Amino acid sequence: MGGPADYKLYTEPQEHAAGRKCMWPRAKLLGGCSNVNAMIVHYGAPSDYDEWAKLQRDQPGASAWAYRALHPYFQKFEKYVPSKNYPNVDIKQHGIDGSYTVGHDGHYSPLSTMFVRACDEVGIHQRDDLITPSGTLGAMETMTYIQSSGKRITTEVAYLTPDVLARPNLKIITQASAMRIIFHKSAAGPRAVGVEYKLPDGLSLTARTSKEVIVSAGAVHTPQILMLSGIGPAEHLSSLGIPVVADLPGVGSHVKDHIVVDLAYMDKTKQSLSFLDPVTLTQRAQALGAVAQYLLTGKGPLTSNIAEAIAFARTDDPRLFPPTAFPAVTLPEDTTTGKDAPDIEFFFSPMAYTEHVTKPGPNYGGYNFMLHTILLRPKSSGTIRLRSADPDDAPLIDPRYLADPNDIKTLIRGVRLADRIVHSEPLASVIDPEGDRHPELHHKLSSASDAEVEHIVRERVQTLYHPACSARMAPLEDGGVVDAYLRVHGVPNLRIVDASVFPELIAGHTAGPVIAVAEKAADLIKADVSSLAARQVKV
Repeated sequence: MGGPADYKLYTEPQEHAAGRKCMWPRAKLLGGCSNVNAMIVHYGAPSDYDEWAKLQRDQPGASAWAYRALHPYFQKFEKYVPSKNYPNVDIKQHGIDGSYTVGHDGHYSPLSTMFVRACDEVGIHQRDDLITPSGTLGAMETMTYIQSSGKRITTEVAYLTPDVLARPNLKIITQASAMRIIFHKSAAGPRAVGVEYKLPDGLSLTARTSKEVIVSAGAVHTPQILMLSGIGPAEHLSSLGIPVVADLPGVGSHVKDHIVVDLAYMDKTKQSLSFLDPVTLTQRAQALGAVAQYLLTGKGPLTSNIAEAIAFARTDDPRLFPPTAFPAVTLPEDTTTGKDAPDIEFFFSPMAYTEHVTKPGPNYGGYNFMLHTILLRPKSSGTIRLRSADPDDAPLIDPRYLADPNDIKTLIRGVRLADRIVHSEPLASVIDPEGDRHPELHHKLSSASDAEVEHIVRERVQTLYHPACSARMAPLEDGGVVDAYLRVHGVPNLRIVDASVFPELIAGHTAGPVIAVAEKAADLIKADVSSLAARQVKV
């Protein structure tokens, strides 16, 4: 993140988040953000997908997005590797021969295990699996997309295998920028006939199609490409001199994202992984040892995904938020999709960092860890718009973080619970009292007022890298961009397959759901092709 393979995108100044521009990492690599994400295997709550289906109303194909219908596509891509440390995982709920390795092959710091035990102590009970039909509440060490060799799995690694790359009907062009989709207009409506793209030397070329164009550019660049091509809010496109092909106000609208508040603490036991970004000579020696271990065995601290343990909870759970300590006036609106669905998540990092990129962190040269509070079901939503008609200009990203007061209410409760977890055993014994003197650490958070916690939230909130819903699957009258077959409304041979089509943001991590949507799309496209062939034969 922040390197040459990152688009280096930032939001517009966030009015309700201290006026800050927030970093939005996006990878310029085959496999997209699966190259830079935290490799967390988690798919949200089953009821989240039932909501997807309900939001389609009476559109044909709506029921295909309910959990029962979509779950087989998660199993299809999974290659679950059982772990002796988690014997109670119901393997029947997972896939075993898919393209994507799923399991517990990463590194787990002793501190991460302590976090899970501390969660159990406060009432977020330890689970062997957080991907179940009965919901996702609980805590565990993170399941990851990491191979037994210690290497990251990306969608490129999983799907662009040598056999696939050898196919005569596949051509991959890298270092190319998609500029716009080309349409043929007729009385029957617009039809996608190709894509114009540009090479690094500035040469523009066109790829033509007789069938479909599929856009899989992610929640930021998919709406950008659509609008550059004339599909989007007509008034916005006309203001930039872009001819309108289809007036779809939903393009670049209803943008939602998971946001996170990072809390840092000092580790007196020096078991954290702060040495991976070394400052002292001792830390450099530890880092070199970790490099040697990885090169020799594929194991050790360098196989940490940094978010080593996760937990999910509800802010209306009276066991976690006793009414005597949390008056009804502070209770957020229930934004979840069901009683087994969470509205907050916590994840534990056995090292400290700021602004997404690893740095020495608080108390330079010390050993620190972090606990992160995530808002899973934000009410706030924003927009992605064009800065200009130039494809090289980064889009205007305005997620409107914390615009809805309910989001602040939820995060204040979440931060309170996070601090309680940290001060529960066995984590409580790890915290170094020396950190009390450092204002950049959060040792004294328990004594802060709600107003002070709100200030911390607004000053610290950042993206958790899950933007979605910017070209959402929904009926046209509800601001939808694609139908239940992922076809753009009014342009039947233009399809979108990425997180932008999510009807609503799920209460979990988005990598797995994107892959499941792609697996589902493959079947939808095959069915369309078969149907077309049958109609042609009949004629």
